[in-house]
Amino acid sequence: MTTSPATSHDDLRGRADVDAGLRILLVEDDEGDALLVQEHLADAGLAGGIVWARSVDEALAHLDVDCVLLDLGLPDAMGLGALERVLAAGAPPIVVLTGLTDTDAGLAALAVGAQDYLMKGDVEGDSLARAVRYAVQRRRLEDTDRALYRSLVRAAETTRLERALLPRPVLADPRLEVRVGYRAGRDGLLGGDFYDVVERPDGRVLAIVGDVCGHGPDEAALGATLRTAWRTLVLADVPAGEVLVLLERVLEAERARPEVFTTVSMLAIAPDRRSADLYLAGHPVPLLLGEHSRLLPADSRGRALGIPVGGGWPARRLDLGASWRVLMYTDGLLEATVGPGGERLGKAGLMELTDATLRATSGAPVPVRGQEEDPVLGHLIGAVRARHGGDLVDDAAVVLVGWGA
Repeated sequence: MTTSPATSHDDLRGRADVDAGLRILLVEDDEGDALLVQEHLADAGLAGGIVWARSVDEALAHLDVDCVLLDLGLPDAMGLGALERVLAAGAPPIVVLTGLTDTDAGLAALAVGAQDYLMKGDVEGDSLARAVRYAVQRRRLEDTDRALYRSLVRAAETTRLERALLPRPVLADPRLEVRVGYRAGRDGLLGGDFYDVVERPDGRVLAIVGDVCGHGPDEAALGATLRTAWRTLVLADVPAGEVLVLLERVLEAERARPEVFTTVSMLAIAPDRRSADLYLAGHPVPLLLGEHSRLLPADSRGRALGIPVGGGWPARRLDLGASWRVLMYTDGLLEATVGPGGERLGKAGLMELTDATLRATSGAPVPVRGQEEDPVLGHLIGAVRARHGGDLVDDAAVVLVGWGA
């Protein structure tokens, strides 16, 4: 065998390896025609994995192949009906073999979904092998294009959800330290964790961190809806004590299932920055940061939003003093596994890593939102991931608010 200058021996070996692995289903009821096709395939080096079926019914049990060679004149299906039945069953690429000399039949087969068609009387080993190879490659390219399209759609949807879930804080006071951070869970998809920080015209600042139960696109969409509703209520100057009541109404109206609930922690910081009201709706208790961080009081803890039991969300007044920092977070950080026995990081572990992070990032600037990851919260989430040993299973949303520190 001779080769052209443009075809290397490595290329031929690579193609031979691919050809040797091709699995071909021949659907042909005529034994003589079937034998002839198999001889052509053998001459072209494609005889390694041929399955022969004599009818459509028999062929449907053998579609786990790379290509189908389909005769249109079979005992249980004639013409395009045979092709349509095989395609409807999820067949791989199909090359139609027809005994008709009328090209209209072949063109009709292409219109229905065949990759190629060949006249039986004109079939030779090279043309048959070429049709099979091209059909397989075209289908692989189509599959790749579809996968790329799905990936682009998923990325675009993730970006839209990210803008809704992870907004730019609305602040007028440059002296207030506000840092935000978010890290998606293991699959890379946004979940139902959300946050926001908004300063009202009177100087009061409200911050929220929330977590819709579950993980997936429905939860992410609901989290985005709740985050938008919360900002709307805050900007409309709804009293802080009424915000969660109204937010629960939005949750009940928008959730897909009645068992879906949402946990929330909300901080309403006074204009003088020396006190704040803490609202807890079934959510992990925020940390008061310092040399040794500690949990804020949780004696006024309320139920999660959407849980059909009595009770509301009383405010817990916090006297913060002249200098303070508060860390709000979702339970994706607490639930990181950190040992061979599967034990959780928990609140004690989070406080330990938070204190170490504050020492390591002392003096770190607050970046412009959207330009880069916050060095403090990025370091903290990274430390949790390192202790966990990889990507976290659940999302993690974090907000740090501070004054005079």
